[in-house]
Amino acid sequence: MSEVIRARRLTGERALFMSRGVEVYDTIFDDGESPLKESRDVSLHNCMFKWKYPLWYCRGVRVFDCQWFEMARAGVWYTQDMEVNRAVIEAPKNFRRCKSLTLRDVDMPNAAETLWSCDDVTLENVSAKGDYFAMNTENITAKNLRLVGNYSFDGGKNVVVENSRLLSKDAFWNSENVLVRDSFISGEYLGWNSRNLTFENCTVESLQGMCYIENLTMRNCKLLNTTLAFEYSSVEADIVGGIDSVINPTSGTIRADYIGELIIEKDKVDPGKTKIVLRDKGA
Repeated sequence: MSEVIRARRLTGERALFMSRGVEVYDTIFDDGESPLKESRDVSLHNCMFKWKYPLWYCRGVRVFDCQWFEMARAGVWYTQDMEVNRAVIEAPKNFRRCKSLTLRDVDMPNAAETLWSCDDVTLENVSAKGDYFAMNTENITAKNLRLVGNYSFDGGKNVVVENSRLLSKDAFWNSENVLVRDSFISGEYLGWNSRNLTFENCTVESLQGMCYIENLTMRNCKLLNTTLAFEYSSVEADIVGGIDSVINPTSGTIRADYIGELIIEKDKVDPGKTKIVLRDKGA
């Protein structure tokens, strides 16, 4: 039978160290590091974390209606098989080197340097604000993600983002195998140095966006106020409406109603390798 803990205030370092099969309700973890370090098969309900490193090296954690306060920083590192449901996480630098992680209905107002180097991640209805979100994380699926923060998904691999809104400069840099679908993205220098980056049914606003990309695909996308796009990128783009300016794509096909300014410098790229198709020749 599981041990049940209810309505306590636990203090001191490693308050529930190496717990096994414990159920914790309405409890505050305060004034002591690493309260649940090395625990297994733990469920937490309506608890509050007020101090550092609460869930390191854990396995099989289920969290419901809990809160991480600002000092519960670096809260979950090196943990596997974890679900977080309906939480507010105020602390930064959370979720590092975790595996098999699911976040549902989670708000992270201070998500700086969060979700680094994780594997097998599912985000559903997550709101986050902070720079360097999801750096070097692999095999991640995000649905209804609302993100405000620069340098997101840097170095990510096997990423799917759907029905989301990202206000993020330098998003998806150095990434590989990324699909963004039915989403809005605003931010300078989108996607530089990436491979196999695909946007479907997206609206993008970006200065010098989608440059230095190997195998960029854009299907049924809008480019609003997007200038100096596609520099040194191999691109297959079907754009709804126009593009303010395009500079030196290396190869592929670009379809749009019009291009405000097309810059092809023959000393830098081979013009014959890129096909430009304009649907509105009079624009």
